[in-house]
Amino acid sequence: MLENKSKYQADEHGYYGQFGGAFIPELLYPNVKELEDNYLKIINSEEFQEEYKYLLKDYCGRPTPLYLTRRLSQKYGAHIYLKREDLNHTGAHKVNNTIGQILVAKKLGKKRIIAETGAGQHGVATATVCALMGLECIVFMGEVDIKRQAPNVARMKMLGAKVVPATCGSKTLKDATNEAIRDWIGNPEDTYYLIGSVVGPHPYPDMVARLQAVISEEMKWQLKEQTGKENPDTIIACVGGGSNAAGAFYHYLDDEDVELIAVEAAGLGVHSGESAATSQLGEVGVLHGAKTILMQDEFGQVVEPYSLSAGLDYPGVGPLHAFLFESTRAKFMNATDQEALDAAYELTKLEGIIPALESAHALAVLPKMKLSKDQVVVVNLSGRGDKDLETYIANLK
Repeated sequence: MLENKSKYQADEHGYYGQFGGAFIPELLYPNVKELEDNYLKIINSEEFQEEYKYLLKDYCGRPTPLYLTRRLSQKYGAHIYLKREDLNHTGAHKVNNTIGQILVAKKLGKKRIIAETGAGQHGVATATVCALMGLECIVFMGEVDIKRQAPNVARMKMLGAKVVPATCGSKTLKDATNEAIRDWIGNPEDTYYLIGSVVGPHPYPDMVARLQAVISEEMKWQLKEQTGKENPDTIIACVGGGSNAAGAFYHYLDDEDVELIAVEAAGLGVHSGESAATSQLGEVGVLHGAKTILMQDEFGQVVEPYSLSAGLDYPGVGPLHAFLFESTRAKFMNATDQEALDAAYELTKLEGIIPALESAHALAVLPKMKLSKDQVVVVNLSGRGDKDLETYIANLK
């Protein structure tokens, strides 16, 4: 774990530079304060760490492999590794976080778990751990996402979760988050809001980043085994809210010689009006309880994001990523729907791995980079593509 002396770690008030904090309705203050007062004590306790590590190993299948691609590396003229988070139980990195948070929720005595989901991966991971622990589970999901991520909706229901459609706005991830927060306000005492990304009021961004940090923790020793050194030259990860990127970057944030690349969804083009490239289109404001960079109009109203990938059409980024962008510690790039589709088909044909559409955005920037033959690049393959097969099939040429 990083110590608080790192400038990339949240301070005692939950700020990364000017970003973060907790901008919440008064009704939620006791819940958030209870979590803030207890989360570090809980996750740093020997009891938590023992159960967390046991479940990650024997239930999730960690460590996930760090795979040196052969044909992809040959094509782009560099050593390109994939951190195979797609091989986790439930098919994505999301379960690293839900296992940790469900243990926190149990320790706090919460019986009812709510969550928001876009691509459905976080919803499935939350429903999974609720089934494991015997807790009630309600997942809020945009009506549009329910249609385009039908396999994951079926999995959530099979796991015993109640899936509640969000029917306002763009009917996607932002709106599902709004509905989850409304529910939490209405049920503050027995309910735990299990947030799926490094977003929301403090302490969520810090807690989720810490739980996802297992990704970069493993990368260090896996790279040492395979290359003789812990640090790659470049790490690439897709960013919506940004939990998989936070996990992949976490243990390298203070190593300035490691290039960090965050890839956002440009949709139909950054300036097309159908995009989710927050860093290029956003301004500083408050979204879902935190000060961050978000897409908004001249009146401060949230602009509806768009991406073919359900997990990246979020109108903001987590406060850590806002700080990484503002401080230039991370380089922010973007990929269009078509570029992501092309990258997904390419990985499938070259390596026999079908990535999630979100992860395909990270792969899509490889052709835009000037890579060298000795360069070590790690792409965080945050999820598998089963859930996106209908989209892939519809766009096959």
